[in-house]
Amino acid sequence: MSSEQDHLKETDTEARFEFKKEERSAVKSDKGLTEEVVRLISEDKDEPEWMLERRLRALKQYQNMPMPTDWPGQPDLTELDIEEIVPYIRPDVDKREGVDDWTELPDEIKDTFDKLGIPEAEKNALSGVGAQYESEVVYQNMQEQWEEKGVIFMNMDRAVQEHPEIVKEHFMTTCVPPSDNKFAALHGAVWSGGSFVYVPEGVTVNMPVQAYFRMNSEGMGQFEHTLIVAEEGSEVHYIEGCSAPKYGTHNLHSGGVEVFVGEDAHVQYSTVQNWSKNTFNLNTKRAIVEANGTMEWVSGSMGSKATMLYPCSILKGRGATDTHITIAFAGEGQDIDTGAKVYHNAPETSSTIESKSISKDGGRTNYRGLVHIADGAENSSTAVECDALMFDNESTSDTMPYMEIEESKVDVAHEATVGKIGDEDIFYLQSRGLDDDDAKKMIVAGFIEPITEELPIEYAVELNRLIELEMEGSLG
Repeated sequence: MSSEQDHLKETDTEARFEFKKEERSAVKSDKGLTEEVVRLISEDKDEPEWMLERRLRALKQYQNMPMPTDWPGQPDLTELDIEEIVPYIRPDVDKREGVDDWTELPDEIKDTFDKLGIPEAEKNALSGVGAQYESEVVYQNMQEQWEEKGVIFMNMDRAVQEHPEIVKEHFMTTCVPPSDNKFAALHGAVWSGGSFVYVPEGVTVNMPVQAYFRMNSEGMGQFEHTLIVAEEGSEVHYIEGCSAPKYGTHNLHSGGVEVFVGEDAHVQYSTVQNWSKNTFNLNTKRAIVEANGTMEWVSGSMGSKATMLYPCSILKGRGATDTHITIAFAGEGQDIDTGAKVYHNAPETSSTIESKSISKDGGRTNYRGLVHIADGAENSSTAVECDALMFDNESTSDTMPYMEIEESKVDVAHEATVGKIGDEDIFYLQSRGLDDDDAKKMIVAGFIEPITEELPIEYAVELNRLIELEMEGSLG
């Protein structure tokens, strides 16, 4: 094992994520969602009129849409009170557009991301890094070699100002319109920060681009927006990390992700989310994939009180391909509802969905998925595999697949397994010298390996450490 991996393995993961900083804000909105709050956000960002108009339209849609309460088995959202959430906090930093020199950050913000390992990862394995603190990106940097090839990586606030035509065309128009659901409308009204990635035709970015989102203040909402446009024949891997410390009141994370995959392009979107157990994690993520394009979603979700996360791909062009790989972990008082949606709207498209879930101490995991194969999407194929592992009799795991097949010339498969860690497996590993705790950790590590092998080593090690942390206190 390399010295870098040794360092990551020995890191005190709990200390890295659970620390808190005193809130220091330059601008802080009132609680709740009103037109005055929306106008304050837009004015503070000096946005063009067209973006303010989009925000106000989304606000009206939000106000006219009901909360989702009628889904079978959905997480309980009754404790989430939007009127008690602060939707916008601009941290007190000198440069509104974010600095590109780590040393220029205020000490408390720099220390936050130092603890999370962001500068170290940038030096070792990344082509570009963005770091968001509260409602705004405070640091953004892209290696010069990619900028010279026309790759753009900046925060969304800057993109609105500097690349308005690209943003106007793609921002919450065809991919994630505010009308999609109540939280998409909420996001459209109060979004702030996030990442803008543009990869020109034929360019391959062979080192990942990373963004990290940190909520520090109690009772706030974070609404970052990520927009990725990969032109024909291009390739990029975008990695997202998220975390928040524990507080006594609820926080809300409601991000939006839009990915446009051109012909013969390839995009991988990986995320490891470790929100605190008072956070409601309610996102809308979607990709539109053109002919022979490939979209990969790799997601690890844990820590939140309730998660509803279903990345969606619309396979628009012939030969488009989609892969979803997900790991969810639920402990006491947690309801992690994850899955995937795929729309096959063209012939010879293919999709693969692989879901792994772990529940303990009465926690609940659920796979909720939709595969739609349209009439005329002949010779398309889909395969769905859902595996659930439980530690005890109090924990639960459900699988809710839904398939709409309108074309007869297709190949469709679904498989699901649910089980507990077996005594015979533990006994076998103990006979090889492992104690009970280490035996269970090894079984879980093997169970999630299909997920971790899709991540860069830094994130694979981190995901394993986070799951070990979640398991502490439940073993034995």
